[in-house]
Amino acid sequence: MENNKVQIFDTTLRDGEQVPGCKLDTNQKLIIAERLDLLGVDVIEAGFPISSPGDFTSVNEIAKIVKNATVCGLTRAVKKDIEVAAEALKHAVKPRIHTGIGTSESHIKYKFKSTQEEVVRRAKEAVSYAKNFVDDVEFYAEDAGRTDNAFLAKICEEAIKSGATVLNIPDTTGYCLPEEYGAKIKYLKENVKDIEKAIISCHCHNDLGLATANSIAGAINGARQIECTINGIGERAGNTALEEVVMILKQHPHLNLHTDINSKLLYDTSIMVREKMGMFVQPNKAIVGANAFAHSSGIHQDGVIKNRETYEIIDPEEVGVTESAIVLTARSGRAALAYRAKNVGYELTKVQLDLAYDIFLQYADRQKEVVNEDIHTIMKEVNKTSKIA
Repeated sequence: MENNKVQIFDTTLRDGEQVPGCKLDTNQKLIIAERLDLLGVDVIEAGFPISSPGDFTSVNEIAKIVKNATVCGLTRAVKKDIEVAAEALKHAVKPRIHTGIGTSESHIKYKFKSTQEEVVRRAKEAVSYAKNFVDDVEFYAEDAGRTDNAFLAKICEEAIKSGATVLNIPDTTGYCLPEEYGAKIKYLKENVKDIEKAIISCHCHNDLGLATANSIAGAINGARQIECTINGIGERAGNTALEEVVMILKQHPHLNLHTDINSKLLYDTSIMVREKMGMFVQPNKAIVGANAFAHSSGIHQDGVIKNRETYEIIDPEEVGVTESAIVLTARSGRAALAYRAKNVGYELTKVQLDLAYDIFLQYADRQKEVVNEDIHTIMKEVNKTSKIA
């Protein structure tokens, strides 16, 4: 893989679907998987095959239809899990088994009631066993964000020796600060023997709102895969948002990092996922929220009308949005009213605009937003006033 490409590992159909109320049937998953393949993601994590017959079927069917992306199935460090995942993935052109175990002191002590030595043994055994079924094995060190770096380096080194091609370093609880997470990736790059034989992957959760920032910090420090979901859906506060990391890398070429995502499909893909999952996307969500390219302040509107780049760092068309939205509210100025009036067929003179704006403010004070239908009504009043005058 070229050194400056960041692979996009999409886990919408696995981690994203774990959100309460977001359950998808197999047909819905197939539709989303086809779109993800078209979008240009490198890896589709299709599910957790042993978790249910339905999930097994979904992974199996997705493996049959995906033409370009690697199809991945999640397992625990358990032989039966790995066997079931391998069976589910048998039709994939590029199959990957994603296996691993918790590595933080909290997980080892309370979840497994075990020791570091035993966890290392289980990790090695799982990776080695998975390697019997597929060439591409990803190892995850669950709760790596709270794992001691020296121990994390040790288990990653053993995973590579056992055949891991990808090392997933999850900030499972969303605890890390970006500089901490970036430093953790840097530490692994510098302290794990044969690290060049594996791709380091970021899987960050958003409990403190830092998932995207942590993933970018990881990539800057040497990670070359980011695990993410459409709209940032996922457990608790969600995962890294695919659309955010893609556009950050695109807008900051000085980082010399890129993805193969077709960004013009981002907005439509976001709509598809929210509709299939019934998962509301907040209006102020970066990149794909309803207000991401909407302007209601008069100062902002005037600037955007004169030159879009005054208040927009992304051309809406780059993410599949047709145009910026000039929203008329009580904070809008004359420029915005004239702009919207022109869009619905009125080329206003200065006198007409002054009259219209006075009437517009009365409407705007009574309601949250003035829409096109209101503009037609306002212009009727302007014309009446003009005739009287």
